[in-house]
Amino acid sequence: MLWKLRTMVPQAESKLETYLAAHPQARLAWNQSQKLRDDPRVTAIGRYLRKYSLDELPQLLNVLLGDMSLVGPRPILPEQRQLYDGTTYYQLRPGLTGLWQIGKRNEATFAERAVIDTEYFHRMSLFTDIWILSKTPIVVMRGTGV
Repeated sequence: MLWKLRTMVPQAESKLETYLAAHPQARLAWNQSQKLRDDPRVTAIGRYLRKYSLDELPQLLNVLLGDMSLVGPRPILPEQRQLYDGTTYYQLRPGLTGLWQIGKRNEATFAERAVIDTEYFHRMSLFTDIWILSKTPIVVMRGTGV
């Protein structure tokens, strides 16, 4: 169980399905990245929280509890496992930040996340983690999240 600030409207999943059925281009984007630029489920305050990754702050509790690490692949939902083309994710503890977040973040497809997670797995070291942690605040302050 991951802690997060709620940024979506109630019944978000049914709203998503209705939206994707009416917008084929959005369906294609969703199938590739599992994200939408103008997600109709996200509240106004939720857009701000997500832009600056403030919705992720409660996951510091997950780090303290040992469920997550500071650096590692972002958690995926059980229904996203079939989209994740790789096995590295399952060998690592999910993290608050990682190569994907400081690199491509919202420009990467979901499949590209697997490649980036594998790269992190091969480069994993204390130095790499410190480097990623040092870059994270810059990315967060830029507000490139959605």
